[in-house]
Amino acid sequence: MSEDQGFKRINFFKGFVTTTKDWNDAELYHVEKHKLHNRCFHGAGVVPGYRQELAVHARGRADMSIEIAPGYALDGQGNDMLLYETEIKTINKSDFKLPLTVYVVLKYVEEFTDFIAYKENLDFKGHRRIQEKAVVDLSITEPNILNEVEIARIALTEDAKKITDAKDPLNPGPNEIDLRFVPKAGVVGGYLPMEMITRLRTMLRAQRDSFYRLARDKKVLSANGVALGFMTVDMLLESGTVGPQNIMPLLSNLGSLQWDTVNEIEATKPTLKAMKDFGQFKHSVEVFRDLVDDKALTVDENDLINFDSLDQVIAIQEKSSSPLSSIVGEQIHSEILEEGGESSLSNEWTKIKEMSGDMPEVITIDGQEWTLIDSINVWDKESEQAHAFQVCEARDSWHSRQRLRYPDGVTVEDVGIAHEGGYTSFEIHNVTPNRPVMLMRRMDYARGDNEIEYSVNDARVGICQCTSCDRRFRWRNWPFLIPAEFVTSEVLHVVQKAVTAERDINMFHFWFYQAL
Repeated sequence: MSEDQGFKRINFFKGFVTTTKDWNDAELYHVEKHKLHNRCFHGAGVVPGYRQELAVHARGRADMSIEIAPGYALDGQGNDMLLYETEIKTINKSDFKLPLTVYVVLKYVEEFTDFIAYKENLDFKGHRRIQEKAVVDLSITEPNILNEVEIARIALTEDAKKITDAKDPLNPGPNEIDLRFVPKAGVVGGYLPMEMITRLRTMLRAQRDSFYRLARDKKVLSANGVALGFMTVDMLLESGTVGPQNIMPLLSNLGSLQWDTVNEIEATKPTLKAMKDFGQFKHSVEVFRDLVDDKALTVDENDLINFDSLDQVIAIQEKSSSPLSSIVGEQIHSEILEEGGESSLSNEWTKIKEMSGDMPEVITIDGQEWTLIDSINVWDKESEQAHAFQVCEARDSWHSRQRLRYPDGVTVEDVGIAHEGGYTSFEIHNVTPNRPVMLMRRMDYARGDNEIEYSVNDARVGICQCTSCDRRFRWRNWPFLIPAEFVTSEVLHVVQKAVTAERDINMFHFWFYQAL
């Protein structure tokens, strides 16, 4: 039975007298369909992410033996090969004519078991089960992927006395374990805890922005590659192709890119190198690279993936964001956290989020006066036209009149607009170039947990995060800082776009302040 002849399932009916061939054909149908699935969807090779991935290591006893860890592989016919326990294989030099290359391979075998004979009728006898096994073998011929999967190779010499792990995995020497030619079966995605996925998303995007600014503002060219690396991993994460089998190697690549940036700063940027925060950043990169060096998550005694090492890796990257931001010379202006959390903006700004009265002409923040330079009254036709205010490419949009309360209990009635998908664009007038602008947006805070991306004069500024929500006191004046380097003209063209899927953006009034 094969796909070339067409698959036939057994069909039972009343009066059907079955034979052993019928029952064996019924079982063979499922076996062959499963093998077809393996061949077409996963290919052949070691399956990443299962147990210890059939890792081959020297035993550390200075002898000719190697250790093969548990794992799972598929051969070219689609056979499942599972090694459940660590196996030790000793290479006997007298079995080979040296020097030559010895291949360590995994083969699929079937073994009849559970034999039974009925004493009432000795013609009725046979094996009740077929045991599927994975056997580790040594070969001197290059492996044929149809029948066996290479898990290591060793170039043995006549004077070999011990087998060791490769000092340089990319260029193993004689009598060292060579893992360069181990094929990998295809695996997509896999389970990562949602809490870690959320942290990964936040970390990847924050680091991407910081390295981009390091390249653009500080002219550290290698930082561009790091930013692209973080962006690529973020895209893979969003596409669902990141799982336990590849997350650590992906992060390891990011660590290598970051180290290139460290080396470039030390070699060409003495001013940045002299900063105290650079030493902290360098140390974080070193620790990060050490943690991801093993390139695989471990499995506990219950065969469950242990995510502790991934948790540590993410924590190190999160910790490195602060010194990196200081090197770049930026405030983390895109992140406004919920009440009670830390914020990159002054606490005075966070208090203004809850201000219920008319916004004043001048606000004093940490001794600095911020002057109201412009405002937009949403759903006021004259105000909208004067500021080229429009909602574009939205899947849906609607106006609403809301009578809501601020946290101080004051009720305010206002009319605004909300939309799903697309973006909002508008202009800010009366701007003094090269001075930061604080954008304040009155919003209905009943449904938070969203991110909005802002661009100014076609340059991406950053992400404004709105975490948490308040269904009782629903008005907030949500701030977003536009740094001075983006304030390049007297009229700023602003685009705000929702990053979070299936979240609408609502707006009822805009105020714009500058520190003049």
